[in-house]
Amino acid sequence: MENAQNGVTRNLTLLTEFCQLGVAGGAFGNQMADDIAYFDLYFRAVPDEGGFIIAAGLAQAIDVLQNLHFSPEDLAYLRQTGRFDEPFLAYLADFAFTCDVWAVPEGTPVFPYEPILTVRGPLVQAQFVESILLMILNHQSLIATKANRIVRAAEGRPVYEFGTRRAHGADSALYGARAAYIGGCSGTTQVQAARQWGIPVYFTMTHSWVQAFEREYDAFAAFARQYPNDCVLLVDTYSTLHSGLPNAIRVFNDVLAPMGVRPKGIRIDSGDITYLTKKARRMLDDAGYADCPITVSNALDEDIIRDMLIQGARADSFGVGERLITAASDPVLSGVYKLSAIERNGQIIPKIKISDNTGKISLPGVKTVWRLFDRELGKATADLITLHTEEPDQSAPYELFDPIYTWKRKTIDHFIARRLLQPVFVGGRCVYAAPTLPEIRRYCEQQIHTLWEEVTRFEKPHHYYVDLSQSLWDLRQDMLQSVSAEGGNDHA
Repeated sequence: MENAQNGVTRNLTLLTEFCQLGVAGGAFGNQMADDIAYFDLYFRAVPDEGGFIIAAGLAQAIDVLQNLHFSPEDLAYLRQTGRFDEPFLAYLADFAFTCDVWAVPEGTPVFPYEPILTVRGPLVQAQFVESILLMILNHQSLIATKANRIVRAAEGRPVYEFGTRRAHGADSALYGARAAYIGGCSGTTQVQAARQWGIPVYFTMTHSWVQAFEREYDAFAAFARQYPNDCVLLVDTYSTLHSGLPNAIRVFNDVLAPMGVRPKGIRIDSGDITYLTKKARRMLDDAGYADCPITVSNALDEDIIRDMLIQGARADSFGVGERLITAASDPVLSGVYKLSAIERNGQIIPKIKISDNTGKISLPGVKTVWRLFDRELGKATADLITLHTEEPDQSAPYELFDPIYTWKRKTIDHFIARRLLQPVFVGGRCVYAAPTLPEIRRYCEQQIHTLWEEVTRFEKPHHYYVDLSQSLWDLRQDMLQSVSAEGGNDHA
């Protein structure tokens, strides 16, 4: 893939794992290159024991798949490894992505084990893209999910992404800022992300600015004169209550007031922030600046923000950095990419992955995912995974059952079924009309509101129903029993 960033072109086709090339070479050498394979990408667990994940990263995945090719330099490296023969290298020289892809739109809340992206195409191609698709979707979905938790904890107050300096590299900072905006953040301090996607940029000063002047008052005054319409003063460099706030108020009076400009705010970045915001609010109100907002930062996350608000913190917005951009409390998203079927001579042959760990047993066959909404309330009732040939009958009651504890059943009526997986590529040609980033963010917010509060709560969220159609459940059971009868299960 050629990826232009900051004016530098990078070839990222080999941003994969060697096993993907090894399997591709093996398939080619065994005349399996043109076998049609189906792969599902899904998640096994929600970070932070949350109720759902926010799907993100599809736009970058599209860019990768549209631009896959092996450069002469790539081929020269692969040749020198001595692992691949010349016919396979010649095949890679003419490599062109020709697969079909379906995916859920970015910003969609999704749940464990339901496919959020499916690839159908020649085995060599469909297998090769596993690692890079997982890398993109795992990362952005992780950050979007964490951002959404933080935004919900803030209870309507703006949250700004502050994480660039703590990100794990340039791409983590850039695409993390994008994902955070999808998850609900109001803006970012990341300039490249702001420029590239039009994300609102948050503007404030640094402690070093204050330290560079002989007096804190002089630093504030100079900043106010330079940026009168964006004057957010950082008041904790020395003493928030005894120095920073009094000097900020003086500058508001001495510099901004004569201009007829109201201050944009103050920021507190250290200390007992809950206590300081209460005192700061009183001081600002008494000085005639009840409209001056207070932004707080300093290693925040959803748990700290919730506690602060419970304790009466007077924060109007939050700057959240390292614990957002790294998803520090639970920094791994367990996305996997599993073969679900092989197509030969027009016949689809389901495939299943078996494990003693039941959580690693995959769903066989070609599938699609439906979200069932209450017709009157518009709330999401359950998700249903079916074989691709099935469609739930919306004109009659439908019985759902837990795929593990099958005696747990529920009949729903008056529902609307919406297909989640949308066509993205057909024969290697992108057919997806990608929305803008602000549209994705609004869509995400709308979809979160379709979930019941029991699903979105932080502590022990309600287990959202993700059920299988009877036909899909029967197929899986038949394949499990078949493997067990053949002695494929170590603990049959």
